[in-house]
Amino acid sequence: MASFIDRLKAIVNKNAQNTNLNYNKAIYNWLGESIVWNTENDDSYITEGYRKNATIYSIINLITKAATTIPFQIYEVTNENDYKRYKSLTSGTIDNSTINKAALLQKSSLVELQDTELHQLLDRPNPAQSYNSFISEIIAFGKLTGNRYIYGIGPETGSKVGKYSELYVMPSQIMEIVSGGIMQPVEKYKIEYNGTFEIPATEICHIKDFNPYYDGSGSHLYGQSPLRAGLRTLTTNNEAVQTGVKYLQNQTARGLLMSEEGDLNEVQAQQLKDKFRRQFQGSDNAGDVIITPKKLSWVNFGLNASDVSLIEQYNASIKDLCNIYNVPVQLLNNTDSSSYNNMKEAKKALYQNAVIPELLKIKDELNRWLAPKYGNKLCIEFDFTVIPELQEEADKVVDQLAKAWWLTPNEKRSVMSYGIDEDNETLNDYFIPANLIPTKVADVEVENTPLDLDVNKFLSKKKSEVTKAESYNNYPQSATNNAKRMIEWREKYGRDVVTAGTEVGWRRASQLANRESISLDVVKRMAQFNRHRENAKIDPKLKDTPWKDNGYVAWNLWGGTAGVDWAIREVNKLKED
Repeated sequence: MASFIDRLKAIVNKNAQNTNLNYNKAIYNWLGESIVWNTENDDSYITEGYRKNATIYSIINLITKAATTIPFQIYEVTNENDYKRYKSLTSGTIDNSTINKAALLQKSSLVELQDTELHQLLDRPNPAQSYNSFISEIIAFGKLTGNRYIYGIGPETGSKVGKYSELYVMPSQIMEIVSGGIMQPVEKYKIEYNGTFEIPATEICHIKDFNPYYDGSGSHLYGQSPLRAGLRTLTTNNEAVQTGVKYLQNQTARGLLMSEEGDLNEVQAQQLKDKFRRQFQGSDNAGDVIITPKKLSWVNFGLNASDVSLIEQYNASIKDLCNIYNVPVQLLNNTDSSSYNNMKEAKKALYQNAVIPELLKIKDELNRWLAPKYGNKLCIEFDFTVIPELQEEADKVVDQLAKAWWLTPNEKRSVMSYGIDEDNETLNDYFIPANLIPTKVADVEVENTPLDLDVNKFLSKKKSEVTKAESYNNYPQSATNNAKRMIEWREKYGRDVVTAGTEVGWRRASQLANRESISLDVVKRMAQFNRHRENAKIDPKLKDTPWKDNGYVAWNLWGGTAGVDWAIREVNKLKED
């Protein structure tokens, strides 16, 4: 029971937001047991931003919709050092190269889990929400107010004490931090909405954006909204739209045409107006010159949209708002922008600069606050490999992996998101670049010319007295014929068709075909090749094209059954002697 309490205390301490007392004394001028006031008006960012401004609405929805397409996974950490490298690699700019390297580190540091309690909680955080709506709310509140609050509710008794059964996203514009004094800057959170409701700090995961405003009162405990920096831009955008609406609603006559040589009576004025419409309005009269018998003057009643530069100001404010959120302006149908050549590059930038950094921030805080409740080694990770804009063309990736002989086929499958083939152990072996044959079953020994020496004699005799090992050329003619046949097949059908055999194997076939003398070491290796005797028969599926049977070709490069049997006999003779 004590160990359970200790584990529970460790989790509580890890989730607590209490900072060191000496730090608190340096930062806070005075901090009583009261509400820490937020200097920003988060409600205005929501009202004037998301609810009133079409640009902000579009930007927030672009980010949240893109984020919901990226699934989460639950892993168990098996290698802390590799996991640190993995987190470091995925914390920067994510591209195809990064994803491939991260996939290898992930394999060595993490083991994916299935159907855990944490899976079930995140898949359905609460009865009213799915994971998609849950993560959308977290991101939207964060992008609007700079603060994200997740409320965890769990049983107070039973075997699941300390774990959450439901998660809720709290409205950040009405959340308030309550201080417990200098010893406990964040004691609890309070909501004054339908009455007053207080929540202990340990049950809230507060994810805030950086706020550099330290005034000694604790206001920096709240995150700074991106719209705080773009407040004037947001106002400009709203006013430009409002001015345009008013202009359209209040349109009237463009101006007043009057005579400077005397007053016109009502009949004359109407006749002049009718004559002007009849003779000078319409596309046929565009660009024509008007000549009047009297001196007239013009009084302008108002300005058009271009005169007050409404369009230019509106477009400029859109670009500024996109810059604040790191969203390419082209995604808002701004055709005047030439920053990106196509939509694919714009979408790629959206993920790299806006979506992924936001998910990484949320992931790190959930791994601090939530994951330890379900296991000290558990962690939450997002699968960025599903993002199509970050993937290079499939043929390029395949070409790169085909040349990477230092990776096993299963590692390559992982990079391509096909998963590990656990049924075929061969795919965990390395394949040499020559003919893609597993090193465990391929004959890749480097040939040398050994000396058959007695060590004791070698130590007592001069170098000149050492004799070379005996050579052999009495292998059967059938072994030579088998080797010749393989060489003829390769010359006839080409190396692209006859793909079997290593460089050593083809060199051995050349020796046997030319009846060259071979060393004792080569004879021993021919005898060891007996382990591949199952390849002595042609695969029935390839009986009409035996040159395509890689096992059969490799077997006969070493003289086939006749050559291997002869080598076994020679080795046995040496053992008897």
